[in-house]
Amino acid sequence: MNIDTIKLVYFSPTGTTKSILEGIVQGLQAETTEHLDMTPPDASTRAIEKMHRELAIVGAPVYGGRLPPDAAQRLRRLKGSGSPAVVVVVYGNREYEDALLELNDLITEAGFIPVAGGAFIGEHSFNNEAMPIATGRPDKQDLEKAAEFGKTIQEKMQGLDTLGEMVPLKVPGDFPYKKWSKWPGVAPSTQEAACIQCETCIAVCPTAAITMDGTPKTNTDACIVCCACVKACPTGARVADHPRIRQSQDWLSTNCSQRKEPETFL
Repeated sequence: MNIDTIKLVYFSPTGTTKSILEGIVQGLQAETTEHLDMTPPDASTRAIEKMHRELAIVGAPVYGGRLPPDAAQRLRRLKGSGSPAVVVVVYGNREYEDALLELNDLITEAGFIPVAGGAFIGEHSFNNEAMPIATGRPDKQDLEKAAEFGKTIQEKMQGLDTLGEMVPLKVPGDFPYKKWSKWPGVAPSTQEAACIQCETCIAVCPTAAITMDGTPKTNTDACIVCCACVKACPTGARVADHPRIRQSQDWLSTNCSQRKEPETFL
């Protein structure tokens, strides 16, 4: 089978998942590459066209061993119509647990036929200079492995006459999935003295949890603690200083410092 069009579909608040998907594309040969960004808040309601013969590379981050509920809800709106798909999760060097299986199941239910899967590492949302957690990843080595994964997918697709020949994809994970629990009342905060009211944090928030009321205010019920606002703030006014986040940062930096490598499944 030849793939003429690749569609990158991603929920990527801090850009790491998008970077991995773009790396995979480097190893594929296709005439056209299109993006479907499911990160902005309007992705939960805007019209989405059905896919037909495109190869969809679908990616999402891992939060607590699962897909973020907002990402899962948006990705369920996809319609595959028998299109092939690659499922990719990106985690912050701890574990991806049931997230890849969850994405594989979700995409299958949406009408796609998964042909490959991968778990890659990206800089953790809680990473900072004092408590490094997968700093700078995906790095050059990660992106080279992503491109190699893309080449392998291309070879697999070229070896098929129809998707009906393919053995169903198997990826790690358990069902029922690990319970996902939100941290109530937890969100980054704003250091008012450093805030210049540029509203960058509002623009990058994937759940529209931030509003401007003199300074940015966060609806903790809507916040998914992705820390996109912290990473994008030009003055460092947005900070992940809640005690629950600090506790997690300390644990992750101490216990998840050994480099993990991507895993792929075909």
